[in-house]
Formats: sequence, C-alpha cells, structure tokens
Amino acid sequence: MSELKAVLEYYRDLGVKSLYRVAPVAITSAADLSPVVAPVLPPAASLEIPVMPKPPQLFTALPSLEPENDSFDLIRADIGDCRRCRLCEGRNKIVFGSGNPQAKLVFVGEAPGQEEDLQGLPFVGRAGQLLTQMINNTASKEGIPITRDDVFIVNVAKCRPPENRAPQPDEMEICGQFLSRQLAVLKPKAICALGGTSAKALLGLKEGVTKMRGNWYKWRDFPVMVTYHPSFLLRAYNVEAKREAWEDLKKVLHFVYD
Repeated sequence: MSELKAVLEYYRDLGVKSLYRVAPVAITSAADLSPVVAPVLPPAASLEIPVMPKPPQLFTALPSLEPENDSFDLIRADIGDCRRCRLCEGRNKIVFGSGNPQAKLVFVGEAPGQEEDLQGLPFVGRAGQLLTQMINNTASKEGIPITRDDVFIVNVAKCRPPENRAPQPDEMEICGQFLSRQLAVLKPKAICALGGTSAKALLGLKEGVTKMRGNWYKWRDFPVMVTYHPSFLLRAYNVEAKREAWEDLKKVLHFVYD
C-alpha cells in the first residue's frame, strides 16, 4: 500500500490529476529517440536495431497501467460503444483494425475515412486499395510469400473525424491507449507508420514525414519504419514519393520476413 501511495504522490507532483486504466500512446520523450538511418539494407542476419536509451527508473517497480493477460477481446470490450471523445458524434462504426492477429508486421494509419466508417474496416477505400497493391505487389516482386491478409492494419483513431480532417491531439490520446494495447498484444517484429500523424503519435517527434521516412525508430522495443500515407501517394504529381514509399516497404518487408 505504501508503494502505491508513493507512486500516486509521484504522479501528483508531476501535475497529473487523473489516471486512466491504460497508458497513453506517448510512451517515451522525443529526447530518448534518435533516428537510425539505413540507406542500404544489409543482409538480414547482420541487421541490428540499436538499443535506444530509456528514461531512468524512479521506482524499482511501477504498477502497469495495462491489464494483465490483455487480448483483442478485452480491448474490444473496453472500447465498447466508445463515447470518450467528440469523434463518436458523427461516426457510423468503430474501426478496430483487421488482419492476422499473429502478424509479424503491423501498419498504423491515421484515421478511418468514409468507406472505412461505413464498413467498420481499415483501409478499404481508394487509399486502402493502393496499400493492398503495394503490399501484395512488393512482396511478390521481392519473393516474399505474404499478402495483405498476413499483416495487421490499424489506425491511431478508431472513429472517422469530420470531413476527413486529421485527428486532434486529445482524440489521439484517448484512442492511443487502445492502439498501445493492440500493439502490445500483437508484439510485431516491426511497425510501419503510414504518414506524419501516425509517426508523431507513435514517436512523439515533430519532424515532418519527408524527413522521417525511410528511417528506423522505436516504439518501446519495437522497430518502427516511417513512410508516406497511401492517400498522399494517390496524388498524380507525387511520382518521386511513390518510388520512395516502395523502397521503404521493401526495406521493412525484408527486415521482417527474411
């Protein structure tokens, strides 16, 4: 009991007025994360993701804010008919995520669009069709026997923002607790962040996606590759961005599946 009291006093001194059941998505500070630039992918056997420094532990054992023995079923039950933020006001369906629950690779997007909101599935509109082609075609050309069905795809926000705007910080923080739990349950070999909003939500960095893309970062102990969002690649003038996204995808696929 004394340990719990010390932890609560610690959070109080930091200015925290309330605690949630699960941790927000901002896991570590920007100061603790530095990009590992990998312009050329070495053979899988020699590829190592450097160990990132961790913040000092103020207590020998802080209580976990995530449920023990967490699972997708528990996360779905906790989300329920979520009314925690304003996004619930205009949504049709909560978009939990889809794919292989034992996936080695997870793609994290921004938020559902119109088609996703209607079907309750992520990346099923035009951007989703492009993402499917990117995964399937790149894997096929690289001799990697996977398709979209072998990965898991999820968004930072679970409900569609009005007019397809980017989710706001408070909305991402509320939904981020569920994203954090999903990633912890999946325990992927790598995460691919699609677009700047996803990258910032996972990494807490302020750089734009053009500077972050193609580089390795870390969320907790999981390697994160940043690349462009498929909706950005749909614009006809982004020819160079399409080539860069293809290179990013090749890099992450070889790292995960070689």
